[in-house]
Amino acid sequence: MDKYTNRHHPDFIPGTFNIYHSKLLENGLIHGSRLKKDSNGVILIPQPSDSPNDPLNWSVIRKLAHFALMAFITAFTAATSNDAGAAQDSLNEIYGISYDAMNTGAGVLFLGIGWATLFLAPFANLYGRKITYLICITLGLLGALWFALASSTKDTIWSQLFVGISESCAEAQVQLSLTDIYFQHQLGSVLTVYILATSIGTFLGPLIAGYIASLTSFRWVGWCAVIISGGLLVWIVFGCEETYFDRKQYRTPLTSQKGYSGVEDGSSYQNSSNLLEKKTMLIEQFADSKNNDSKMNEDSNEVTNRYADYPEAYENVEELIDGSKEKMKPYYKRIQLITKSGNLRGYGFKQYFKYIGFNLRMFLFPPVWLSGMFWGIQDVFLSFYLTTEDTVFYEAPWNYSDYGVAIMNVPTLIGAVIGCFYAGVISDYFVLWMARKNNGILEAEYRLYFAAATAIICPAGLLMFGIGTDRNLPWQVIYVGLGFIGFGWGCSGDIAMSYLMDCYPEMVLEGMVCTAIINNTISCIFTFVCSYWLDASGTENTYIALAVINFAVTLLALPMYIYGKRIRMWTKKWYNASIDLRDGI
Repeated sequence: MDKYTNRHHPDFIPGTFNIYHSKLLENGLIHGSRLKKDSNGVILIPQPSDSPNDPLNWSVIRKLAHFALMAFITAFTAATSNDAGAAQDSLNEIYGISYDAMNTGAGVLFLGIGWATLFLAPFANLYGRKITYLICITLGLLGALWFALASSTKDTIWSQLFVGISESCAEAQVQLSLTDIYFQHQLGSVLTVYILATSIGTFLGPLIAGYIASLTSFRWVGWCAVIISGGLLVWIVFGCEETYFDRKQYRTPLTSQKGYSGVEDGSSYQNSSNLLEKKTMLIEQFADSKNNDSKMNEDSNEVTNRYADYPEAYENVEELIDGSKEKMKPYYKRIQLITKSGNLRGYGFKQYFKYIGFNLRMFLFPPVWLSGMFWGIQDVFLSFYLTTEDTVFYEAPWNYSDYGVAIMNVPTLIGAVIGCFYAGVISDYFVLWMARKNNGILEAEYRLYFAAATAIICPAGLLMFGIGTDRNLPWQVIYVGLGFIGFGWGCSGDIAMSYLMDCYPEMVLEGMVCTAIINNTISCIFTFVCSYWLDASGTENTYIALAVINFAVTLLALPMYIYGKRIRMWTKKWYNASIDLRDGI
């Protein structure tokens, strides 16, 4: 097979895809007649098996049902992670809990999100995806219950740790589940909905919580989360299908195209240990020779002699599963709580700790740091403008009520929605258009084009909001600024994740884990210094500094665009070694 689908090929580069089938490419670059494509001629990556149990082969309804559940989990956990602010005034007045203590709780929440992502990730590799959602939502329910009963500083801080852990499943596990059911060229649009769900939870969560606290009691912010968590657990137990599928055990069009080169000219296999790959390649070669009239007259002993060179490959000819002969699993098996991985040994305790150490390897890959910084800086801005809204807009000359402050999240949400569609849906069409211009070859860096608008619009929004707030400019300036900040939120998040997934498509979970750690560690640090910085520098100067930081971080997309392919080439050995190590744990 060629350099675009065979990661052992000497010219293979992770993140470079042959996404389009054409007659010109068929002869030189790919075996176009074998690879599966959609109706538009787009090569399906990854190549699905023929099994009805392969999530890539699920019906549209099954995929949408699972997608809806993932989106709801994302939105709900984002909402509960941002709704504690609605109770701050009540907690301060009734129990004397300081605002600094509640900021500490927010910092603990970010740490809970980031590091729980690391410690829960091995569950997906060993016991299936579903169990992690059950663990996270259960802990989120306990955190919400603790918050509903809070009466002391320790209650407000430690309850947020559990709430943060609950959101960790939306930081990496959800993305993994989505890549289980959708193809590479669909991920931009898929991540648009994911970021949109995150935005809805992040910006509408405080709005809804504010209304709940005003109309009832701050405790109902927690009780509502408890009730919804209980209903969500029932939905997960009975409505969440497992998406883990060991495709390596099945025959696919790529099965015979790994680990060898130059078969037609008689050169040797690159990986002599992989009998499975040799065997299936020889079988398909033999089939091709029978179906091609020009080869019918060739010496039939050629293929026979190759079998003789590798007799053990012939003996293992039936090791791969023919998925077309499988029946769909019954419903009760599709929703089982635990799905053991194919490499699970015993209860997997030793493998669990090995996976934790393995996940940290992704810190070696520069695109992970770009993704973490892109996403993390947006969470930083979230902490700053929410703090500014809570401390400034209740006072003169604004004199906003709880409702007025809560509604300030609406323009941010509108901007985030626009940013999501810009960097998600539009970028999907853009990268396919670029691939057509590039002889069907898609490069991961095509996603980074969309950072240009973010580098201008988001800093402008920070300046409009910060300077407008400090100088009491008309509310329209401030609200448009919030919309611009929201645009940066949606756009940066989509770019960060889609670029990283394109760079290292076989290590989505591991990449998202490290991204979450970087993202939430940055957020935690800035959350602790947020109030002190605003007090020391003033609102206007603080937001000017934030705008400069935003521009500088976004500008990192430029060197990554220039050198990104070289970086992917340099990290190829790490990438291949990491995949082999993970699959061998």
